[in-house]
Amino acid sequence: MSTPGTYRIGTLAAIVLVLELVSAVFWVGGWWLIDQEVPAFRLENPVMLYGMLAGPLLTVIFLVDLGWRNRALKRFAAPDTLPRMVPATSNLRVLVRFLLLRHGLSFIILALAGPQFGTRLSEVRSEGIDLVVAVDVSNSMECEDLRPNRMEAARRAMSQLIDELRGDRLGIVVFAGEAFVQLPITADRSAAKLFLNSVNTNSVGTQGTAIGAAIDLARESFDLETPGSRAIIVITDGENHEDDAEGAARQAAEAGIVVHTIGMGTPEGGALPVRRNGQVVGFRKDQNGNTVVSRLNEPMLERIAAQGNGLYIRATHVSSGIEQLVADLRSMSTTEKGNYMYTAHEDQFQYPLGIGTLMTLLGLAMGERRHWLRQRNPLKP
Repeated sequence: MSTPGTYRIGTLAAIVLVLELVSAVFWVGGWWLIDQEVPAFRLENPVMLYGMLAGPLLTVIFLVDLGWRNRALKRFAAPDTLPRMVPATSNLRVLVRFLLLRHGLSFIILALAGPQFGTRLSEVRSEGIDLVVAVDVSNSMECEDLRPNRMEAARRAMSQLIDELRGDRLGIVVFAGEAFVQLPITADRSAAKLFLNSVNTNSVGTQGTAIGAAIDLARESFDLETPGSRAIIVITDGENHEDDAEGAARQAAEAGIVVHTIGMGTPEGGALPVRRNGQVVGFRKDQNGNTVVSRLNEPMLERIAAQGNGLYIRATHVSSGIEQLVADLRSMSTTEKGNYMYTAHEDQFQYPLGIGTLMTLLGLAMGERRHWLRQRNPLKP
């Protein structure tokens, strides 16, 4: 039994721990239900959800703090005089105040994660160029001579390029041993971002580096009957190319399409990691048991760009080279392509932000003392 005037830590701890389990079920179950039932649900900044880990930590700090305050109260006065010397506190108010602050923080973190669901069609006038990005998804793109690896560096470069589009239209081709259209040419930047998330080294089953096939497929994706400027950007390490990539670039240039190349990797190269459950457990070996080293084939990529009347840029740890390419693309003549409808996700952060702010303000405003009408008069024995 707790000393009068102190906090009932045992009771509060039991209630808080049970509510923590209920809270975990609420968030996990709610997440699953929304993901199943709410169309087009997504988080703009999902990494912010790691902040939810602060909730259990706050619970531990809350209980430890109550224990420290109890010890301080017991040192301050004897148990029979303590209720007369300190203001009476309400354990219920202490509990409710903590829950408001703790779960208010959770809703604010959810708002920072940027929940979006529901879509709207918006009209935009497209006045720019048509562009197809052909990205290498072969196993060699897993090499880590660029941080964190070539594939992730390529995705970052493409994401930056999409952000720079202003009225231009974009398509995506993925290739390894074969080439496929991942996204037809569109002015919908949201769709481009969505399709970009699915680009990885598992996108194409046949291994290899069919750069020529990718350039040919990109060229065929354009409507060459209409006027306008067109360009292809090939993002690859250029290793183990299997076809006439230079001839494909030359044919594209003859059709009025500029072919740029971005080299992913370094001439020194690196080993190809083997992962199991997300952890590196070794490196790829050849038939003789030697570690496979993947290197950037820079001369070949330079020749492709030269045949395509374009630029060759090598990506580094610091820059993907997209800035230089965007400047060159901006110098190309633009053509009005007409009005296009694109899908925009609706931001819904304001709802959890409002709930979280209200709960936090209520928690901060709520005191721990009992209502003055219910307090014992300290002057009475």
